[in-house]
Amino acid sequence: MNEISINELMHLSNPIIIDIRDNYSYNEGHIPNALNIPYYSLLSNYNVYLNKHDKYYLYCNYGHQSKEISDRLNLFGYNTSYVKEGYLYFKNNFK
Repeated sequence: MNEISINELMHLSNPIIIDIRDNYSYNEGHIPNALNIPYYSLLSNYNVYLNKHDKYYLYCNYGHQSKEISDRLNLFGYNTSYVKEGYLYFKNNFK
C-alpha cells in the first residue's frame, strides 16, 4: 500500500513532501518543508513537477484527495505515498 502516517513521515530524513491543497490553505499553514503544488496543477502537469527517480509524499486536509492522486501517479510510474491522516491531523497533533 502507498500510505504513510504523519508519525512515520516526521521520522524520515529529507522527504520530498507535496501539499496538494490550494495556495490559500498552504499559506495558512503546512507541514514544514512541504512544497505547494495544488491538486489540479499536479494532476495536469505531473511530468513538469515530478521525476520517476524520487519518492514523493503527498497530503491534503484529510487524506482522500492525496490518496486518489497518489494512486494515479503510481499508475503512471511515479513513486508516491499519501499521508493517510492529512494536514488537519498534523495541525492538531504535531504543532
